[in-house]
Amino acid sequence: QVQLVESGGGSVQAGGSLRLSCAASGYKYNMHCMGWFRQAPGKEREGVAAIDSDDSSTYADSVKGRFTISKDNAKNTLHLQMNSLKPEDTAMYYCAAGFSGSCLRYFDIDYWGKGTLITISS
Repeated sequence: QVQLVESGGGSVQAGGSLRLSCAASGYKYNMHCMGWFRQAPGKEREGVAAIDSDDSSTYADSVKGRFTISKDNAKNTLHLQMNSLKPEDTAMYYCAAGFSGSCLRYFDIDYWGKGTLITISS
């Protein structure tokens, strides 16, 4: 059974940084891609950053230059370094994995974590 467990959420002031981690386990086959999504209250879940099996990364325009996605294959861990955080980054952040596609689109995702809350105060 595939499990994705996020950690590293919390509250920081605008301009601060946070680092999210996602521990993955239970894979029978290697995932094509992994990514991070977020969902703010009253809004749809949106892809934030994704990385594929070739270590090629993609980002939503809203986070380009501020967020960096990385993975540690040996430890089956995905990370999201978030810098220059803004109040509009406040959301529940979800780790995600997929067998195909970009993992920046909702319908590419086969597995979801339960999420971790990020709150940015102004």
